Amino acid sequence: MKKWAFSFSRGAADPAGVRELGGKGAGIAEMARLGLPVPPGFALSADLCEHYWTHDQTLPEDLAPQIDAALAWIGKIAGHGFDDARWPLLVSVRASPRVVTPGMIDGVLNIGLNDDSVKALAKKCGSERFAYDCYRRFIADYANAVGAVAHHEFEEALDEFKEKKGAERDAELLARDWRAVVGLFKQIAARGRRGGFPQDPRAQLFGAIEAALGSWMSPRAVLYRELHDVAQDFGAAIIVQTMVFGNMDERCATGAVSTRNPVTGARELHGEYLQNAQGEDLTAGLRTPLPVARALSAATPSLTLELFAELKACAGRLEAHYRDMQDVEFTIERGTLWLLQTRAGKRSAAAALKIAVDLVNEGVIAREDALLRVEPSSLDQLLHPTIDPNARRDVIARGLPASPGAAFGAIVFDPQEAEALGAQGRKVILIRVETSPEDIGGMHAADGVLTARGGMTSHAAVIARGMGKPCVTAAAGLRVDYADQSFSVAGRRFRKGETIAIDGASGEVIAGEVKMRRPELTGEFAVLMSWADSVRRLRVRANAETPADARAARKFGAEGIGLARTEHMFFEGARIVAVREMIMADDAAGRRAALEKLLPMQREDLTELFEIMAGLPVAIRLFDPPLHEFLPHNEAELADVAKAMRADPEKLRKRAQELAEANPMLGFRGVRLAIAFPEIVAMQARAIFEAAIAAAIATGAPAHIEIFAPLVLSRAELDLVKARIDEVATAVEGETGIRPGYRLGAMIELPRAALCAGDIAATAQFLSFGTNDLTQTTLGISRDDAGAFLGEYVAKGVLPADPFVTIDELGVGELVRLGAARARATRSDVELGVCGEHGGDPASIAFFESAGFDYVSCSPFRTPIARLAAAQATLRRRGVRE
Repeated sequence: MKKWAFSFSRGAADPAGVRELGGKGAGIAEMARLGLPVPPGFALSADLCEHYWTHDQTLPEDLAPQIDAALAWIGKIAGHGFDDARWPLLVSVRASPRVVTPGMIDGVLNIGLNDDSVKALAKKCGSERFAYDCYRRFIADYANAVGAVAHHEFEEALDEFKEKKGAERDAELLARDWRAVVGLFKQIAARGRRGGFPQDPRAQLFGAIEAALGSWMSPRAVLYRELHDVAQDFGAAIIVQTMVFGNMDERCATGAVSTRNPVTGARELHGEYLQNAQGEDLTAGLRTPLPVARALSAATPSLTLELFAELKACAGRLEAHYRDMQDVEFTIERGTLWLLQTRAGKRSAAAALKIAVDLVNEGVIAREDALLRVEPSSLDQLLHPTIDPNARRDVIARGLPASPGAAFGAIVFDPQEAEALGAQGRKVILIRVETSPEDIGGMHAADGVLTARGGMTSHAAVIARGMGKPCVTAAAGLRVDYADQSFSVAGRRFRKGETIAIDGASGEVIAGEVKMRRPELTGEFAVLMSWADSVRRLRVRANAETPADARAARKFGAEGIGLARTEHMFFEGARIVAVREMIMADDAAGRRAALEKLLPMQREDLTELFEIMAGLPVAIRLFDPPLHEFLPHNEAELADVAKAMRADPEKLRKRAQELAEANPMLGFRGVRLAIAFPEIVAMQARAIFEAAIAAAIATGAPAHIEIFAPLVLSRAELDLVKARIDEVATAVEGETGIRPGYRLGAMIELPRAALCAGDIAATAQFLSFGTNDLTQTTLGISRDDAGAFLGEYVAKGVLPADPFVTIDELGVGELVRLGAARARATRSDVELGVCGEHGGDPASIAFFESAGFDYVSCSPFRTPIARLAAAQATLRRRGVRE
């Protein structure tokens, strides 16, 4: 018989790990083994979730007896049973995924209450009000999770009831009022599916278990896993645990703490709690919680100094045991502390860096562990704009700084509208009273999140931190009117579409757009990056062709330029007119005349690049303009070219029609232009050599010139290009007395080029794999048009990930490996690099490390991500695991 149920209580737990128990269950079991105060319970294996979804959503026959035995065992420890009429044992059902998906799976508290047991609970605890408060919560939770009755129906009914009673807060309702509310809630629950609310505790328990299993595939859970790249088949365990109550009276509380500050990383107990409340009250954000640190200066009836000391000691033991920051949920029940959950703490990127470095300095972990603990993609949070400290701020409200960073955008109140506008590239700030799991899509699309309620551990705060979105919660005085699509604060009203900014570091809400700036990356960031650089084998360059990008690349630690796209230097002003002259010319003389205008522009730009990258390699790609990007698009542009060329506009219009292509991305571009019009190569080679000489004289550092041809499909193309470049090098030497040295390369963007890489390497000294076009040409998918179906391909498992984000190892990756091997068989010292966007993707970087590449090149602001990812790839290749 398969073991489905794994029991735990203080001091003991059945042997099992994350695979069976999920993350939450494994944490509870470990706390139990450590002898910490954990309410007894049991976990149903995550394999049950897989069974449920592969057996027509049915439970195994041998499950019920194991649940009954586990319930009886809990009852012996607690001293009262699940079906005890004198003193009912109430339990909770919560999900425990193997990978954390907060709030995405339905859970139910207070299972076991019915019309009879609620009276027994009231008598035992001495509070009828408490008992019926628990009962109405249970009915609402159960009807929502099992009966699919929307939570707002219960909330609206309660609000109407309170309005009739003249009560503003729940605390003002009496026991008889709560009994009446229970009656109302049962009427609402009866409208749900599965026959409404059952009185049988066992039916309640199995209904809640099946609801939790069913919600694994709910739209919000599926979307969350897609957004966070969590496999859909991981499954979730189910935790059934004895209820402990934080809502009996003022001597009770519920809360959550982090062993270190999740925003700054400071070594301090950080968190908040609510007196006389259940856990859902803390995450719902309906009441403003108290900071846990307050107990040191103003202890409350629930969190006394003694309990604070016990909580701090337990949290310290957990951090020492796991050797990492922990998030701990707790309940205080009339002077007794209970721990409900521990897990590796969610933290901002800045906090992750500080904590990792601090733990090394404290002697807790090794540098290798620290490098493996920081998610490379999370560094992107540090590279987002912050508000310029010198900018004028029209601060309209202040809230809690729930997630760092800053953003501005148009106000939206509806998550679906945020998704729609985000898809259009619009900047938006999503404003909610408080977020819920259903808002996940809108939160992901928005640039920032603002809520009127909540705390540092509310749903909005936790999800936003995980996404790297700036977030401000509990904005004081903010009144949100969904019907009017507006919010008001301090006597001012702001409507949908108006612009505001939020500062997730200070908690400020600001009217209008504000000036932003990028942060300085110092301190722990510099330390961790130095550790990464000392470990990694792959070198990291940047794709850059403007001085601003080149300076950013140096600032972020790039070891040169891996791709300077020369055509990008000619998109504006007089430059694009000169390029159009060159393209529209119908003879070599006309092209040379246009190229003479372009030469000083190209030389000036390249000189600055070489100076910024003094002593580092600069890889310059020859002209590669898909002609449709440069041809005149309207009469005004055509007139500009005609004027510059002193040509007949009608003749140029016909020339433009001749040059128009049905598929320009596979047309007359790349090395094909160099073959047809060798004068272009001559101009670019001269500009490169003269710029390198000028920069070397100015900086005193030798220029490392690399020139490579795009869209190569044969060695013969490269030989023709090389001959032309060598002619120019000889001419420049004759004019200056300096022989410009350079390395010649080829860009591998076509399947044929990968297959013929051995032959191409006979001429090429380096190969730069342009994985953007190689992915398009291998898969036959246009990255500009694939949005209509790629999402479905990933969701349905046709492709494991978006192949333009993470390299398709099975197809494109196989060509890359084959091309690399064939090139090295011809030329053992050939240098292999990557200059597509995959060069900044951590998963792809791991692949390039395994394939033996020498460097990756990515956008300047992804350089730190690539450096850390390269270090992690090196460590994992060596077999180092955290």
